[in-house]
Amino acid sequence: MDDRTDLPEGPPYADCVQCGEPTEYPVARPVATLCPVCEWQEAQRTACSG
Repeated sequence: MDDRTDLPEGPPYADCVQCGEPTEYPVARPVATLCPVCEWQEAQRTACSG
């Protein structure tokens, strides 16, 4: 049973490569996918601190 009822209908969504949560991106996306939370955390890690 698919418990991703909070996502809009559409193509199968890829799982986040870090935490496994569903992303907003289709499975066929050619790059590694991150969920919104992991995307934000990654941006914080790579942001310029100066």
